[in-house]
Amino acid sequence: MENRAIMFTLGLQRDFIASHYLVGGDWGAENHLHAHHYKVEVILRGVSLDQHGYLVDLAALEEALDSCIVHFRDKTLNELPEFHSLNPSIEHLARLIHQNLCRRLSVEPFTAVEIKLWENDFAWAAYRETARCTSA
Repeated sequence: MENRAIMFTLGLQRDFIASHYLVGGDWGAENHLHAHHYKVEVILRGVSLDQHGYLVDLAALEEALDSCIVHFRDKTLNELPEFHSLNPSIEHLARLIHQNLCRRLSVEPFTAVEIKLWENDFAWAAYRETARCTSA
């Protein structure tokens, strides 16, 4: 008999515009202030559903993600305190959105949280934790 894991997955997307410039290297135009139309996707996974048949209440997830995005929307990332000593790369931004989102989510039956962040139609980075959210 085949041993297989059962997993539920739920995703939600939002978009926002923010500006940044990269530091610490010679990346041409990326070293100058410019904007990106970011697309963020949160992907939750879990092996069980709650008493309502939800992995997570989608309305609560929408509210939490929208609250995260407003912090970055229409801002210059380099000017935000969390980027004080960090290059504002999509990798760092994906991790920061993950941490911000996890602080807003209540205890849910999910076992993995992933943030996938596109800075354009072809370039993206992801940050994932394979346990319940932590505010690390």
